[in-house]
Amino acid sequence: MTRPATLRTGLVLGLVVLSTSAQAQRPSTVDMTCRQAQATVAQAGGIVLGTGGPTYDRFVRDRGFCEVTEIATRAIAPTRDTPQCFIGYRCKEPGRGDRFDGAF
Repeated sequence: MTRPATLRTGLVLGLVVLSTSAQAQRPSTVDMTCRQAQATVAQAGGIVLGTGGPTYDRFVRDRGFCEVTEIATRAIAPTRDTPQCFIGYRCKEPGRGDRFDGAF
């Protein structure tokens, strides 16, 4: 193998290892109690949390952590002690049926 090919292979393998370890370290709502998940979101303001298996989402404390054009909608996630825990909000672009509800 030539030197550039070896370098490329090493870089690709390094990126795979980094992305795998970063994903493994993501906190998950299913490992927390409902209160812990709520406190985590409240303290961080905006945070990406795993929600069981390979799924994850970004949760925010209030609309101040959303883009100017986005609204905050209630976010429910499974936690260790509650299958449907209100942990904060999700940011999303408003759709046709959405209205501003003042979630600050």
